[in-house]
Amino acid sequence: MEFRHLAGFVAVAEELHFGRAAARLHIAQPPLSQQIRQLEHELGVQLFERNTRSVRLTSAGQAMLDPARQVLADLDVATRAAQAGGRGEIGRVSIGFAGASSHETLPRLTRAVRARHPGIELVLRGQTYSGEALNKVAEGELDLGFVRLPVRRDGVAVRLVEHEHLVAALPAEHRVADRNEINLPDLADEPFVTFPGTRGSAVRDALVHACVTAGFHPRIVQEAPDSYTILALVGAGVGVTLTVSSVQHIRTEGMVYRPLAGPTQPMSLALAWRRDNPSAALRCVLAVSEEAMPTPE
Repeated sequence: MEFRHLAGFVAVAEELHFGRAAARLHIAQPPLSQQIRQLEHELGVQLFERNTRSVRLTSAGQAMLDPARQVLADLDVATRAAQAGGRGEIGRVSIGFAGASSHETLPRLTRAVRARHPGIELVLRGQTYSGEALNKVAEGELDLGFVRLPVRRDGVAVRLVEHEHLVAALPAEHRVADRNEINLPDLADEPFVTFPGTRGSAVRDALVHACVTAGFHPRIVQEAPDSYTILALVGAGVGVTLTVSSVQHIRTEGMVYRPLAGPTQPMSLALAWRRDNPSAALRCVLAVSEEAMPTPE
């Protein structure tokens, strides 16, 4: 039995006319009649009672009609699923991100993907710092990662999505909190709180680099896994920190943000993916990302 036999049977059953059924299937009537005879021979039952004036279903044909329709419907679903998968409209894409710094960019991307390609499942992996995200993308553990520029990794492509810079976060009662901008050397003797040093945090690396450039090594007294906890510790008076401008949406009692004086190190946010990743779904997500998160000038 072939699918074309079932399609021919359903067409004749619904039209109750071989000529109209053949026209509907875009074939000549004799091949359609032959298909029906072959199907009846294979099943060992008569599906239609026909004469020169009329065609009607037998009891066997009536019993077969709904299951045959279901088989053809399932075939159509399978065909459309395969075609959608080939276009990347069905699949799974894993994304690593750090958390608060993706507060605005990540929701724009996820909303746009769900609207454009509802068959693509986004698997979101939080607390994946820039260095860790880059390594996992390069090793094939993640399809897409939010990373900090510059990126120098063979086989990894990146696209800039947001410009950021470092700002200071201080306890509200800190001795320099009332200044319009902070000179980093004024924080040389302060305790610092920041991200762990073992998971590739680009923000921690930038903090250390900025302090060393200002002439001192930061005294890190406590580490925390995310910006929310770090800023809560700052508000509690545990220490000060340097963080990225994109987290200033976090409002913590007892803490203030202040810009840094002089030129600051850029903290550009980018998307990273393996150039040889074969995922069609990833290509769809990347295309959507160019609209949801266009590269800034």
